[in-house]
Amino acid sequence: MTAKLLPTTVVGSYPQPDWLVDRQMLSKGVARVRLDLWRVAEPFLEQAQEDATLLAIRDMERAGIDVITDGEVRRESYSNRFATALEGISAGQPGEVISKAGLATAVPRVVGPIRRTHAVEVRDMEFLRRNTERLAKITLPGPFTMSRQAVNEYYKDDDEMVMDFAAAVNAEARDLEQAGADVIQLDEPWLRQDPTAAKRIAVKAIDRALEGLKAATVVHLCFGYAAIVKGEKPVGYSFLSELGACCADQISIEAAQPKLDLGVLADLAPKKIMLGVIDLADPDAETPAIVANRIRAGLEYLPPERLVPAPDCGMKYLSRELAFAKLKALADGAAIVRSELG
Repeated sequence: MTAKLLPTTVVGSYPQPDWLVDRQMLSKGVARVRLDLWRVAEPFLEQAQEDATLLAIRDMERAGIDVITDGEVRRESYSNRFATALEGISAGQPGEVISKAGLATAVPRVVGPIRRTHAVEVRDMEFLRRNTERLAKITLPGPFTMSRQAVNEYYKDDDEMVMDFAAAVNAEARDLEQAGADVIQLDEPWLRQDPTAAKRIAVKAIDRALEGLKAATVVHLCFGYAAIVKGEKPVGYSFLSELGACCADQISIEAAQPKLDLGVLADLAPKKIMLGVIDLADPDAETPAIVANRIRAGLEYLPPERLVPAPDCGMKYLSRELAFAKLKALADGAAIVRSELG
């Protein structure tokens, strides 16, 4: 991906401006179906999203981030834009799932075979490529996670549904690579929610989703957005070491807020690790020194060639001012450690 030691990156999302989205609606949860959170009328929405995307790109560049995204500015959530664009997903009444906390969430209904019939994020990637000379990453919801955020009303075998999601992701990923993506990332936070099913099908599905790609590939795991998931987070993943067998080049893990035991990194050799060193629950920006210490902790288990410093998760629920300050600390903290390595 790059010869630079400790290249910094973002997980995916960056704060959307208040003039673009209704942040009060956004704060109620992570959208699984389309909610129409936009404040800008349809005739002007695309132009407004492009303007906001440029703000996100320039902020990441100004902060000194090495591998940037488009901030996922055109998405209501990391997953719903792609998932609801697939054939086989009902455009009518959504389904409902009950979380472990007992909360009902509206989700897509799978009513036919899952197919990707048209590009969804390719124009986003083309816009990003036109507007930065830095390494560019784009993210897609992972097949296992999409299958767990839907009500299956068609497939007799859930694993068959997962694999059809994976084929749809792969078709999109191949086009994203052609559009100029240097890095393609799958967001798979639900791997830890159902480790039994994940152990049965997740690695096979991830490998199918990333099949044939030449771009660098990443699988991202987290414990949920700090703004949405309140309280203490687990200090370990119920599904992590198994990802050492998947074909992804990098594994992205949340480590700063949960104070993850970094000894688990030994199980993921020889993968590169996107290590979360920015705590998104902290209302203050880290100092570069704090970030440097967290990177040094990772280097106790990994050589610098295998460590990619990053925030714990997407930053969309932060204020833009705080997100920028945290990214600046990330870049400056990595520079401190890089200078120590010579």
